[in-house]
Amino acid sequence: MMRIRRGDPFRELMNLQEEINRLFREVFRTRPEEEMAGGWTPAVDIYENTDGMEILFDLPGINKNEIQVSVEKNVLTVSGERRLEHEDQPDSYHRVERPYGRFSRSFTLSPNMDIENISAEYRDGVLRVLIPKKPEAKPRQVEIKVK
Repeated sequence: MMRIRRGDPFRELMNLQEEINRLFREVFRTRPEEEMAGGWTPAVDIYENTDGMEILFDLPGINKNEIQVSVEKNVLTVSGERRLEHEDQPDSYHRVERPYGRFSRSFTLSPNMDIENISAEYRDGVLRVLIPKKPEAKPRQVEIKVK
């Protein structure tokens, strides 16, 4: 069975923005120690259904007070910081593989999203951001009487 899916130009722009961000990070972060101490990029999953979008951010080990979620000009930004747990004892580390430092992820939202009613919840190391669609953007069925 073949599914026909209508293209979404805003989703394509979001994908392009993510690809450009990834390439920029690859080109300008050449030393691993810079990446570890200077910032990192949390993984995300983005889902869409008839009610809106859901974005899940992997943010283990972060205090929820260190997470900021904001929207400006239809751009959702999630930023924060994962701190090195034992900064006061740098000589005691044998290996540091988990990234730490500041992070920021931004996503351009389509105009049919209701940015006034975005909600976020942080539980078990995962930030869940819910972005509802505007009522007029939700699909609806109209019954037409045949005469």
